[in-house]
Amino acid sequence: MRLINHFIDGQTVSEPGRLGDVFAPSIGQVQAQVELAEVSMLDRAVTNAKLAQREWALTNPQRRARVMFAFRQLIEDNMLDLAELLASEHGKVVSDAQGDIQRGLEVVEFACGIPHLLKGEYTEGAGPGIDVYSIRQPLGVVAGITPFNFPAMIPLWMLAPAIACGNAFILKPSERDPSVPVRLAELLIEAGLPKGILNVVHGDKTIVDAICDHPDIKAVSFVGSSDIANYVYQRAAAAGKRAQCMGGAKNHGIVLPDADLDQTVADILGAAYGSAGERCMALPVVVPVGEKTAAALREKLIAGIEGLKVGISTDPDAHYGPVVSAQHKARIESYIDLAIEEGSELVLDGRGFSLQGYEEGYFLAPTFLDRVTPEMKSYQDEIFGPVLQMVRTETLEEAVGLASSHQYGNGVALFTQNGAAARWFMHEVEVGMVGINVPIPVPVAYHSFGGWKRSGFGDMDQYGMDGVRFYTRSKKVTQRWPNSGGKVIDQSFVIPTMK
Repeated sequence: MRLINHFIDGQTVSEPGRLGDVFAPSIGQVQAQVELAEVSMLDRAVTNAKLAQREWALTNPQRRARVMFAFRQLIEDNMLDLAELLASEHGKVVSDAQGDIQRGLEVVEFACGIPHLLKGEYTEGAGPGIDVYSIRQPLGVVAGITPFNFPAMIPLWMLAPAIACGNAFILKPSERDPSVPVRLAELLIEAGLPKGILNVVHGDKTIVDAICDHPDIKAVSFVGSSDIANYVYQRAAAAGKRAQCMGGAKNHGIVLPDADLDQTVADILGAAYGSAGERCMALPVVVPVGEKTAAALREKLIAGIEGLKVGISTDPDAHYGPVVSAQHKARIESYIDLAIEEGSELVLDGRGFSLQGYEEGYFLAPTFLDRVTPEMKSYQDEIFGPVLQMVRTETLEEAVGLASSHQYGNGVALFTQNGAAARWFMHEVEVGMVGINVPIPVPVAYHSFGGWKRSGFGDMDQYGMDGVRFYTRSKKVTQRWPNSGGKVIDQSFVIPTMK
């Protein structure tokens, strides 16, 4: 059976010990095993990273950018192989896996501009003969802890800006689909990255805790569930580290009476059920405004959902594939059970779905629940599966209140043709990422990604300029070159001012 090793100092490294199973979700069978590191393996990775980082930080930004350019090309050249490998372990269809990689690739492209992004500020003549300037310097060794649902995109969101800024990076990917992160590390070495700058250490909570506690790791980036995001943030901060920790979501799609319903339904179907709903930017709650809107939307949603095809990850006609594990499938089904117990109307039931020839796969057909209310736990929690819930409201203000008062504040979308309503909505809704007729409002790579409330812990977002700021620290220099012939020109024992 295939064994997935750690990647340290530019090569795969094996450590006999604990192993985790890596499943093929389409068939429900173990296809590989991944080594689960002990703290000693993390220490080894950090030691190598620390030794390599000093010289990498002194490499000029243009040369670091050239590595990113070469890395970008290698990802493009290997796109299909990477996507097929990703799909085999995650379960998402290959076309969706390619989208996963592409969104990460766009952050690599952003990092190619690092010479410009790292430029500081300069003021000549801030005082008599005094110039003031600032520079951005790397932190040293930093780490990223990434989830199963985007095994290419999210590691690239973190490691590309971190490495381009001159840091060394320790990546702890999900143990459920760990192969693509290792392959990306191999491609970075091929692109010219010095050995030791990127290290991949597989593991579970043992390694998560060790990363948070390690004195030589200066910053931690995390994406996962909100409870774990909060835990990592608190533990890393207690150890004196900089931390950005992105959590869960319950994104709302609000539909006004003037919305183009055909386009809206097409958008909602892709956002709710794409990738089997296993993404923090999925749209699992639709909020029609007015009963007339709700009735028309419901009818069109039912027709659209019934036309969706569930298939194996390599089926080019499938809209989505299996969920990641048997345990996660059971969790989703338990939330459907709960929603029914709470009084939701089960319109379409995805439980009990079986794909001929793949009966052991972790498949769920799309589920649609209507007449969901805000006090229901199934509404309050993140289900993270192919389940769409409809919450009916009478006014836009009521709908905005729903999204704004939810414990998560990750993403929200408004479907309308009314510019004034959209502008008011954008300003008033208390959510970090807003879409206007855009169902999945993930910012492009040169902006930054991040939610509010329990969707994000820390004061800096992922990638974009916030990523550059997160992985660097600013040094401010005030300089004077007096030309006084050796004579002291002033002496002061008070705080200097420009008085």
